[in-house]
Amino acid sequence: MKTPIGRPALVKLFASILKREDGKYFLVTPVEKVGIVVEDAPFLAVEMRVAETDGTRVLSFRTNVDDLVTCGPEHALRFDPETATDGLKPYLHVRRDLWAKVTRSLFYDLVALGEERDVDGRRMFGVVSNNAFFAMAPADTLREFA
Repeated sequence: MKTPIGRPALVKLFASILKREDGKYFLVTPVEKVGIVVEDAPFLAVEMRVAETDGTRVLSFRTNVDDLVTCGPEHALRFDPETATDGLKPYLHVRRDLWAKVTRSLFYDLVALGEERDVDGRRMFGVVSNNAFFAMAPADTLREFA
């Protein structure tokens, strides 16, 4: 009805039946499939935990609907250009084709964990989790702002 759902229990229930098909979002039950509008991403990554085991960093996130997601090859981070600000919009893969937008404060935490690596012959700045490197931007473009 073009209004946000306010009750947390209902939000979690609907999140559990959310699907994305051909770029459109649906709530799918065994008897009904209802299209909904998602303006950016259906979830928010609101909390991050950093763990190091045997020299391997693992980033774990909690979403606004209490999904726990361990970032790595199966749950990637992506950084999309934000043309209005010339910045980046960070996202975390949650499940299927559903993504969580990473909150601004967590994005700052990710940047603080960032490092430079060579990717396909180009020096990139990004973050590592679970032995996977997620490039944010070319390293030379960031040096301009340092």
